[in-house]
Amino acid sequence: MIGIKINNNRPLKILCLGAHSDDIEIGCGGTILSMLKKHKNAQVHWVVFSSEPLRDQEAKRSANLFLTDAGSRKVLTENFRNGHFPNIGADIKDYFESLKQIISPDLIFTHYRADLHQDHRIVSELTWNTFRNHLIFEYEIPKYDGDFGSPSVFVPLENFICQKKIGNILKCFKSQNDKHWFTKEIFLSTLRIRGMECVSPTNYAEAFYCKKIVLK
Repeated sequence: MIGIKINNNRPLKILCLGAHSDDIEIGCGGTILSMLKKHKNAQVHWVVFSSEPLRDQEAKRSANLFLTDAGSRKVLTENFRNGHFPNIGADIKDYFESLKQIISPDLIFTHYRADLHQDHRIVSELTWNTFRNHLIFEYEIPKYDGDFGSPSVFVPLENFICQKKIGNILKCFKSQNDKHWFTKEIFLSTLRIRGMECVSPTNYAEAFYCKKIVLK
């Protein structure tokens, strides 16, 4: 479990950023579920940048399932054009600047900066460009491109958390069921590999990349 020391007089503030409707859940859904069990009054901002009517419904349903234990939640789904983030970077940058005005999070989850999907990379780059004095964990998404690297942060997860994460994803995102990679086996094997790498006592873990961390 991640240990984050915050002011006891205020709740933990978390910002989750995903280019597409299921990215946050796949990349850090287990960690979110675990953290909210510990931080009952956490405030979560959950932002999906590219969505369309069906995927929008799926994203909101899923976010509400993952954020059941949050003290408060704000789920935002936007409609930036899928696959074209590099071409509309200025508009997305303006959106990031507006986010900065409404939340100063203790922890940010965003895409891995070396992700080979162009939309994912833009979200990651703008996260670092916008939030310069924050703890940022970059999550990973399994995909055809084969861009998994060597993460530096591991969060062991209980088996029931893993099953809940995967169950929620498969239940909520039925529009993705025809994708060859969108399977329980892929999601569970990723958790098992990362669990093996960190010698997780539960056998499972999610992994993140952290470019900069300040110890106090």
